[in-house]
Amino acid sequence: MEAPAMKIWTQTSHQLKQLFHSSFFFSPFSPGCLHSYRRHRRFFATCSTSSSAAAEPSVSVSESGRNRNRRRPSSSSTSDREAIRSIRLKKVEELRSKGLEPYAYKWERTHSATELHSIYQHLSSGEEANDPSDCVSVAGRIMARRAFGKLAFLTLRDDSGTIQLYCEKDKLSDDQFEQLKALVDVGDIIGVTGTIKRTEKGELSVCVDSFAILTKSLLPLPDKFHGLTDVDKRYRQRYLDMIANPEVGDVFRKRAKIISEIRKVVESLGFVEVETPVLQGAAGGAEARPFITYHNSLGRDLYLRIATELHLKRMLVGGFEKVYEIGRIFRNEGISTRHNPEFTTIELYEAYSDYASMMNMAEEIVTQCALAVQGKLTIDYQGTAICLERPWRRETMHNLVKEASGIDFNEFGDDLEAAKEVTLTTLARSLEDKGKFAIENCSSIGHVLNEVFEMVVEPKLLQPTFVLDYPVEISPLAKPHRSSTGLTERFELFICGRELANAFSELTDPIDQRVRLEEQLRQHNLTKQVPAADKENKSEDDSYEVTLDEDFVTALEYGMPPASGMGLGIDRLVMLLTNSASIRDVIAFPVLKAQN
Repeated sequence: MEAPAMKIWTQTSHQLKQLFHSSFFFSPFSPGCLHSYRRHRRFFATCSTSSSAAAEPSVSVSESGRNRNRRRPSSSSTSDREAIRSIRLKKVEELRSKGLEPYAYKWERTHSATELHSIYQHLSSGEEANDPSDCVSVAGRIMARRAFGKLAFLTLRDDSGTIQLYCEKDKLSDDQFEQLKALVDVGDIIGVTGTIKRTEKGELSVCVDSFAILTKSLLPLPDKFHGLTDVDKRYRQRYLDMIANPEVGDVFRKRAKIISEIRKVVESLGFVEVETPVLQGAAGGAEARPFITYHNSLGRDLYLRIATELHLKRMLVGGFEKVYEIGRIFRNEGISTRHNPEFTTIELYEAYSDYASMMNMAEEIVTQCALAVQGKLTIDYQGTAICLERPWRRETMHNLVKEASGIDFNEFGDDLEAAKEVTLTTLARSLEDKGKFAIENCSSIGHVLNEVFEMVVEPKLLQPTFVLDYPVEISPLAKPHRSSTGLTERFELFICGRELANAFSELTDPIDQRVRLEEQLRQHNLTKQVPAADKENKSEDDSYEVTLDEDFVTALEYGMPPASGMGLGIDRLVMLLTNSASIRDVIAFPVLKAQN
């Protein structure tokens, strides 16, 4: 196998020399050499992105100017992939025949790529580090390779960044240079040892003394010039997405930093992290369709949790005063750029405080996370400058709706029909059929107010805004407002027209809590009876059962101290602080439709 590989390598070197020769003597934009330039440019692109310098299929280069716009075959096509895989499997066999294991157990590294750039930044062009202590060992994936006779250059990427490998035939032992040419492909993971130099062109490089293939890649990486652009494939094969697009990995590193910063903030304030059940006997704490599973040994249905709230409150009943949980929530509902069936939140509860303290907590968490990953409090999100400087705006839902629509819901008292009529008349021009349907089917003034808020106010809340004092009808777990009848001490935090956090002064009266939960159950059962054809969302399925969590009410009857609580969406916070347009961009492996 080595002989054909050597032949192809020599041909590649010869054609690259032709390219450099033509580039040196002719301007690529002069009419006399435009055709030659285009032909060589296409060839160079093929060589530099080929997954193998050996006998793997490569993109053929048309010698005719007429064909230059014709779609070129891609190494990602099934036939090309299988051909490349077959060749690489033979290389695996050849490595083993030489006594070399292509899937190593370990490799001792002395430095990362970024550490080398930092330590040897003082080297001038052409200078080499000659101290014996400057012998280094690095490992990573080969992202590019090129060769000229007895010299080869490889780009190695590890978790921290990239470093160039400078491979000279005379420096490598035995037949390693021939093995490098014949058996190492783009995508392979290798380990190398060597010394450090900065080339004449100023590129810091490891001058390779020896190398070993640590993992032989069997499939080609995405084409360098076309990349991995299929959005669905990017989500399904996130591992490939991160290889092809390093900035994707940066998002998940920032996500980890954000979660770490959240823990640091809340634990510095004395909060204790606890764990509550993912499998629950009753799905409570939110109004959402749950995922249902069945436990064979217990012979009962269980639900994946739709919130962590009710069990965290049980912890307060048990004597904890400051608790939090960062965990996954599961809701069997729609998928959008803002919603994934599986998502991550932090919920925290503090005894002897009210919802005003949670506003301060939200500001502290978001600003500290912004400083941790952005280093500043004025950030860009999808072209909009967002100022996170404290304090943030605080305004009631009633006032925001009045400001945006001119409708004062305080004037309606308990007259639901008047509220609907005025709303439909005032917003007639801006309401779509869906909005009209939603308002006409509202069961209370509080629901009408909320519908108007979501339609005309929410999209405009770009800068951080706490929306205060929600109607009691849509806030079954919040404490009644101490000075406004029909409202609750609840806020939601909005940034960029998107809800980021939801918080209450918590309801601790067990009698009131039972009444509200029973009313929520009654409303759900009424909705179940509505024919699908008459629903606003025809695909909405309300057939699932909702049960009252009797044990939670029992816990409240033993007595829960006055408290405030907040849930904050970590995925949406990561979206904001990484300038990501979709929630799928910040979840490593989002839920997708089944592939055909």
